[in-house]
Amino acid sequence: MTASPAASSPDLPASGGLCAIHQPNLFPRLTTLAKLFAADTWIILDDVQFTRRDYQHRTRLAALGNLQASRWMSIPTHLPQGRQTLIRDALMAGPDLARRRTMAMLRQYYGASLHWPALAQALEPMAAAFGSGRTAAVAEASTRTLLDLIGWKGQILRSSDLPARPGRSQRLADLTTAVDACSYLCGTGGMRYLDEAPFMAQGVAIIPFLTPPVGVWASGRQVSALWALATLGPSAVAGQLRAVATAQTALEPAA
Repeated sequence: MTASPAASSPDLPASGGLCAIHQPNLFPRLTTLAKLFAADTWIILDDVQFTRRDYQHRTRLAALGNLQASRWMSIPTHLPQGRQTLIRDALMAGPDLARRRTMAMLRQYYGASLHWPALAQALEPMAAAFGSGRTAAVAEASTRTLLDLIGWKGQILRSSDLPARPGRSQRLADLTTAVDACSYLCGTGGMRYLDEAPFMAQGVAIIPFLTPPVGVWASGRQVSALWALATLGPSAVAGQLRAVATAQTALEPAA
């Protein structure tokens, strides 16, 4: 049985269900991972501008046993078109060195965890993605790694492969419709700017995604989900995410 209620088999979900649209993040924070876990479909938003101050090439690692001791881990990234460079076109500066430093830092922070052997094995596809030379490939692979660890069985698509009209909200509505989802799962940040009109016009419901403010979630917006996985283990984290995902699924409108 998969840990996520969003999909009950290894096959791609049927039409309907929840759709999350999010940029590829390097080892995403727990709240971001929870949103993807709750969805049937994750559309990787890869054809928007790369933002250096975002999480597309960096994440904050918290030390085992000391959540307050945290540090940024970044992948040096070159933007061939300057600030206009799309996420999918961003290139790593020195991918071999970046891979060695990334793996060494992960081992430094989480190698003492009882769950490190499972984490280390799961990280192998992410390490291999450095060979592509593309920052987005590593970020995507890092998120796939975490989703696999917690048993998510949804489908993953890329926005660059789907039809959508311009306009921030219009585009999100079109992407959701393109995968036959009936609901768009929106984080608290997105709710501040989202225009509901394009979604209403296409019969798509907007479901705000919220996580509890206490427990493991207290740091969910600050540090990578790696800390929770290394501290509690994949099974325990999956249980936490399952509870949140079940609540979100209950908000999905009836077909």
